[in-house]
This record gives sequence, C-alpha cells and structure tokens, in this order.
Amino acid sequence: MLSSERHVTDQAPIGIQTHIPNIARMYDYYLGGKDNFPADREAAEKALAVVPEIRHSARSNRAFLGRAVAFLAERGIDQFLDIGAGLPTQSNVHQVAPGARVVYVDNDPTVLVHGRAILGRNENVSIVEGDVRRPKEILEHPDVRAAIDFTRPVAVLLLAIMHFVPDEYSPSGIIAEFRAAMAPGSHLAMSHVVIDARPQAAEGVTQVYDQASSPFVPRTSAEVIRLFGGFDLVDPGVVNLPEWRPAPGDAVPYRNVGDYFLGGVGLVTGDG
Repeated sequence: MLSSERHVTDQAPIGIQTHIPNIARMYDYYLGGKDNFPADREAAEKALAVVPEIRHSARSNRAFLGRAVAFLAERGIDQFLDIGAGLPTQSNVHQVAPGARVVYVDNDPTVLVHGRAILGRNENVSIVEGDVRRPKEILEHPDVRAAIDFTRPVAVLLLAIMHFVPDEYSPSGIIAEFRAAMAPGSHLAMSHVVIDARPQAAEGVTQVYDQASSPFVPRTSAEVIRLFGGFDLVDPGVVNLPEWRPAPGDAVPYRNVGDYFLGGVGLVTGDG
C-alpha cells in the first residue's frame, strides 16, 4: 500500500476537501489503507453497517482487476487506460502487466497527488486528470494520446466506477464513446455493484453516498449487462466477481446467492 503507519489526517495537500467523504478514500479504507480522513472512515462505517460485505467486495474487485489484466496481457494487450483508477495500492495495472503502457485517469486531487508521487519517472506509466462522465476529454487528453495508440488494441478499464455515474449522464452513451475509439481486438473490463441479492440495502447505501463526493446509483444485473452492449463477451460472461476465471482453489463465495458485484470483459470485434 501507498501509506505510512498512520492515517493522512491533517496532512492533506492544498485544495483537498477532507470534510466531505470521498469515494476513492472510502474505497482505500475498505481495502485497509491509510490514505483516508475521519469523514471518509465515518461514511465508510455507515455503509458497512448496512452492507458488511462491502469490505470483502472491494478486495474481490482488486482481485478481479488482477485476473482481468493478466488475462488481457496474455492475449497480447500492451496498453491500458484505467479510468477511475483510485488510490495506488498493491497489484496495480502496471505491476500486473510490466512493460505495458498504462494511463491512470481520475478526477480526485488526492489520487493525482499520491499517484504522481508513487509512479515517479516510470516512462511507461502516467496519471492524468479526467472524469469518466466526459469521455471525449479523456480520449483527447494530450498525455493519453501520447501514451496510447488507439489504432492498436487497447484495454479500457472501468472498475467500480460506473455505479457512481447517474443515468442523466447516459452510462451506455459514455461506454459507446469509448468503444468507438477502440480498435478491433480491444477489450473493455468493467465491474459494477448490483442490487439483485440485497435490494433492501440499496436505500441505506445510497443515503451514505449522497453525502459523499459521488452518488451511488443502484442498478440491477440486467441493467449492467446492457452496458456491455456492442462488445462480444469473453467467457464466462458477466458474473459475480469471484466467478470470473478464478484460479484453482479460489473461493467463490457468492455462488447460488444471487448477483451482488458483477464483472466482465468484452471484446471489440469491428463488426459493428
């Protein structure tokens, strides 16, 4: 983890609002990190009181990231655009796929400060400011264009970010805009919380995130699967995160429980 033995309380860079719970720092707290403030921890604990599984789900999402990136690297993908990357932790994209070109994108000042500090002068890795709700700005960002060759296959990663994008921003339109920029052979890896298994908890979690930097948008598995429209799904399709290509011996805790936190990988074929 990028952290010391104590929390970063009272050491925030100028311009960072520590009194407003921040989704990246809350996620860091779920993962056991130290890069969070009292407001983040208080909000995270409120969410955990409603859905205690959140902490396990955050770790499942990081594990899915590692398996998906390793799978894509084995398929020959050597450039990754990780949008809504969050705070640097263990098993980052550039660590799972060493030698690949990686651009991390986030709109949170904390992420940008810590990311630039830890990445240093790694010539294959960069971090830029961008918001998934404005895909054109990301795709046309000069640092993104310098690092990513969109005439070649690229992997776009949207992990645990689209459930913070309200319908008014047209999540399907956002993904379609990224897809239009991706050459045949490119892939989308996406994970998204769904409410099928715990619909009664949606209101409580939504209330917590309404006071944070981004709202939580409850969606069903059918709605999330539709977000993969235009991509050919890689086996096993869109499934609970632990079910996506687990390693031998891995636990699959959600099986037969219902959809909870889905993930999948889609391929751009060039047919449409």
